[in-house]
Amino acid sequence: MHSGQLVFAQVMAYLPLKAFSRMVAARRAQHKVQDFSCLDQFLVLAFAELTARESLRDIDINLRTQGKHFYHIGLRCKTVSRNTLANANCVRPWEVFADLAHHLIKTARVLYADEPTNSELKSLMGATVYALDSTTIDLCLSLFNWDTFRTAKAAVKLHTLIDWKGSIPSFIHISDGKMHDVKILDLLCEQGYIEAGAFYVMDKAYVDFARSYKLHTARAFFVTRAKGNIHTDLIQTFPVGKVIGFVSDHHVRLADVLSKVRYPEPLRCVTFIDVETGKTFEFLTNNFALPAITICALYKQRWQVELFFKWIKQHLRIKAFYGNTENAVKTRIWVAIATYVSIAIMKKRLNLKHSLYEILRVLDLNMFEMTSIETLLGRPVEPTELSDYPIQQDLFQTLGH
Repeated sequence: MHSGQLVFAQVMAYLPLKAFSRMVAARRAQHKVQDFSCLDQFLVLAFAELTARESLRDIDINLRTQGKHFYHIGLRCKTVSRNTLANANCVRPWEVFADLAHHLIKTARVLYADEPTNSELKSLMGATVYALDSTTIDLCLSLFNWDTFRTAKAAVKLHTLIDWKGSIPSFIHISDGKMHDVKILDLLCEQGYIEAGAFYVMDKAYVDFARSYKLHTARAFFVTRAKGNIHTDLIQTFPVGKVIGFVSDHHVRLADVLSKVRYPEPLRCVTFIDVETGKTFEFLTNNFALPAITICALYKQRWQVELFFKWIKQHLRIKAFYGNTENAVKTRIWVAIATYVSIAIMKKRLNLKHSLYEILRVLDLNMFEMTSIETLLGRPVEPTELSDYPIQQDLFQTLGH
């Protein structure tokens, strides 16, 4: 990427413009639009994400001072008024930005397919590992009264399936705040996101034996924490060696009548005690071949999705929305996700050694510089220097999250 381009233009150079035009046409998203195109809308919202703009007025004021750069960053409109942007966010279908995000996700997953494997997971022999979780994005009930979560609160839920290679989201679903996490497994099965031979790592909120059995019959593997009220019958015990903290490795069968009907096959139960905190972790899986240490290491990978949520909610600042309608909220979220994946694609194609966190922090202050991104970033910051970025020092340090 040559240094004659503005930094923002260099970042946006990885957008699939021809594909996006087809998406816009398929959704009729620019019907009767003359001035402010969907691409203009995306670029403005992406600029707002990368520079932490907090409101429509904030976007308006900052872009007004950069009018001379509009053409060079891809904007074909002459001005960006608050009313124009607010109207576009409310009436243009959010699905077009969801389509763009999914297209970018496919590109990113191909780029990150050959990421080196964690040393603790060498025994997986290249199997894909997914972490499944959700996060709740709180809304003000008086402003977002179309989505009642509780009596005095509104919210939307972001359900995400993360491919741990590159922390790329493979599946994303935005629901109302009332949707139970476990129901997302039905959508994954219905929409064909369950891959034979892949591992799906989940917390105890996703323990449902009927749905787990669907994963099992699809020849996929799951790793989850057992709920405290589970009852099992012992089938066979296996030695766990001298690894500190490991208590047991059992093959079990569910004991409750209804549970046995829902999941009639044996399960594997690995128990570990964290010697520092004294907490006991009991993992359930349908994989009987991997070492016990690998089962626990797999559960640790669930933290990948937590890092993604931190990025989305804090670094891309989904705390305020540029509109109060459901369409505006979903547009904001999908643009944030597309921006996140665009940065990940840029990182890989430029072969940058910096973390996504570091890249974002540098881009934030240099959107209108005419410097190549590689020169701008300079030396990668060592992980120990990022004091506010969560670093896992120990295998089970975050299992109790």
